[in-house]
Amino acid sequence: MISSSIEGFIDRLAAVETGPGCNNLFDHTVPGNALRRRNLALYLSEMLDRSPKMLLVGEAPGFRGMGITGVPFTNRTMFQGPANSFGLFGPGKGYALPPEAAGIAAEPTATVMWQVLAELDFLPLLWSACPWHTHVPGRPLSNRTPTVAEAALGTPFWQALAEDFSIEHVVAVGNVAYRSLQQSGLDVPKIRHPAHGGRAGFKRGLEELLAPSR
Repeated sequence: MISSSIEGFIDRLAAVETGPGCNNLFDHTVPGNALRRRNLALYLSEMLDRSPKMLLVGEAPGFRGMGITGVPFTNRTMFQGPANSFGLFGPGKGYALPPEAAGIAAEPTATVMWQVLAELDFLPLLWSACPWHTHVPGRPLSNRTPTVAEAALGTPFWQALAEDFSIEHVVAVGNVAYRSLQQSGLDVPKIRHPAHGGRAGFKRGLEELLAPSR
């Protein structure tokens, strides 16, 4: 059962006009986006049941990851296999992939993220500073660093999640998220993004954040 607060959140996300070179993956005017909205609603519902206390805010969806699934830091293989070590995703819950997913390799950053979380046995809520896919104009199968303005458009959404989930700690994953969170007036810690060889640094940064509570 999807709560009305989650449905309202996703409807607001879908209504944002993002401009050229920034694809709103949840836009109601694109029929195929219904699947991504559903996937995101399922993820947020599963996470709400788990009461995470930390929100990790990344950069933006990649075309091989959230751009396909609609869920932060996931890829198609996570929806095709069994539930992960936290009991998330997996068969029988309603997650689905669009037809175009078959021809696109799974995003490696998502795999690294969940491997590290499993190793640390720690489950935060995951999100993006800019929750829409930024790409090179005219090249939808590309990734582009979001502009300051694009990330600022996303600020009300991570703020809403932090409030709805009663989040105690917000953490920036990488420089783009860090700058965006700082510009919103929030002083937060920053850890290495797991992409581009950042696995060890990401894990070390997360371990250091978790150390006082363990």
